[in-house]
Amino acid sequence: MLARPHVPPALGLLPDLNEGNERETLIGDDALVDWTTRFVVQLAVPHAQRLTIERDGHTEHVLIDIAFGSWAAVHENAGRWIVRQNGPHPLWDTVEEQLAGWHAAGTPALETFTVIVTPDGQAIHW
Repeated sequence: MLARPHVPPALGLLPDLNEGNERETLIGDDALVDWTTRFVVQLAVPHAQRLTIERDGHTEHVLIDIAFGSWAAVHENAGRWIVRQNGPHPLWDTVEEQLAGWHAAGTPALETFTVIVTPDGQAIHW
């Protein structure tokens, strides 16, 4: 099932993407380009908005959760993926954990997903 279209909250000013903690990551922008993988990522960070910007001579793929003030920026540097993130909730760590679980299960098709949403949160099974 596709997510219902809605207007996301206004981003306002972008955070300072030079701040935050930087490290290498094995997950690149393909996690944000491939439709099924992007759906799994959206389940991990449902309030994050995605944007792509050109900065310092490279493309950065940015996730911003304005509700919590967290963000993550991923870019390629010399064949390696680098993530820089900041805020109270490390978005890319959450993305990595969700994708690792999905891959460990054999990357099941969307038709096998069960999403249970309650006032206390959501649970995802595949």
